[in-house]
Order: sequence, then C-alpha cells, then structure tokens
Amino acid sequence: QEEKKQLTLKVEELERKLESTNAQNIEFLQVIAKREESIHQCQLRLEEKSRECSSLARQLEMAIEDAKRQVEQARERAVSRERAAQSKMLDLETQLNRNKTELNQLHRSKEDAERRYESSLQDLRDRLEQAESTNRSMQNYVQFLKSSYDNVF
Repeated sequence: QEEKKQLTLKVEELERKLESTNAQNIEFLQVIAKREESIHQCQLRLEEKSRECSSLARQLEMAIEDAKRQVEQARERAVSRERAAQSKMLDLETQLNRNKTELNQLHRSKEDAERRYESSLQDLRDRLEQAESTNRSMQNYVQFLKSSYDNVF
C-alpha cells in the first residue's frame, strides 16, 4: 500500500508535470502560432515591398532613360545652335572682310577723286590766273590805245 501510495503520488506528480508540460506546450504552440503568423505577415510585407521596389526600379530606369534622352536632345540642340552660331560668325566675318575691302576701295576712290579734284582745281586756278593775266594785258592794251587815241586827237 505504501508503494501504491508512493506510486499514486508519483503518478499524480507526473500528471501535474504532464499537465504543466501540456500547458507549456499549448503556450509554446500559441507563441509558435503567433510567430508563424508574424513571419507570414512579414513575408507578405516583404513581398509587397519587393513588388514596390521592382516597380520603383522600373520607374527609375524609365526616368533615367528619359533623362538620357532629354540630355541627348539638349546636347544635339546645343551642338546645332553652336554650328548655327559658327556659321553665322563665318558669314559675319566674310561680310566684315567684304565691307573692309569695299571701305578700302572707297578710301582709294575718295583719294583718287580728291587728287583729280585738286588737279582740276589747280588747272582751273592756272587758267584763271592766265585769264586774269590776259585780261590785264588787254586792259593795259586798251589803256594804251585810249592814251594813244587821246594823244592823236
């Protein structure tokens, strides 16, 4: 009976331990279930974030491609403007050279005209002086004739 009593106590103690262990197992299972749920939620969030990252990566790639296209277009416009500016600059330099040449020709023409004018002016002065000299001679002759006629009459 003593043995039976001890065995009964042992069985009761083991039953309590079993109940305690079962209770712990239930708690552990609940903790595990919560953790699995948490892991599942984390996996769902991870998948969502992965999809979001993929979408953002695609958007970024598209934005980079668009930016590259815009940069290339801007570069092409700048090169085109630079070519146009260089062409215009060459045209202006050509026009400037033509204008300088024309100005030099005009200066030479002006100088030639001034020389011809001075030469003509000098010729006119010489002829005027000759005409005045002739006029004085004629006046002296007329004066001589008047004196002579006065003396004769």
